[in-house]
Amino acid sequence: MKHSFLMILALITMIVCGASACDRNDDNNNTTNKTPESTTPMTNGKIKIKINSQTFTATLSDNNAAKAFKEILPLTINMVELNNNEKYYDLPNSLPTNSSNPGTIKNGDLMLYGSNTLVLFYKTFSTSYSYTKLGSIDNVTGLDSALGSGNITVTFELE
Repeated sequence: MKHSFLMILALITMIVCGASACDRNDDNNNTTNKTPESTTPMTNGKIKIKINSQTFTATLSDNNAAKAFKEILPLTINMVELNNNEKYYDLPNSLPTNSSNPGTIKNGDLMLYGSNTLVLFYKTFSTSYSYTKLGSIDNVTGLDSALGSGNITVTFELE
């Protein structure tokens, strides 16, 4: 009887301690989780990107950076050419970040470098840099030619 009581007490202790350890791990995962947040599409997260006479539709990611970006739209900016694969613009205010290295940048990716540099990529390539993903253009056909080789004015607005 005494042995059974000790076994039950030990089992209850393990269950209670195990549950609180899981709760602590869940709390830690919520603050350090970088992958799922940056890749899930946002509900009603469609925006238009106007470049000259062409309009592209993009889907924003479901993360705090993309939500903050959506809040500052509409936005018309002069994006600067860099490396023959991207256009960038330094936003006046920082956005929340959750950066990670994507390994490969894809044509049409809309990213945040650091906390305030908006980057629109128009070529696919490997990278060692970390970014916060804001979203991506749904159909990139013609994006390369629309952006051209120099600086360009781009308008981002809600769909």
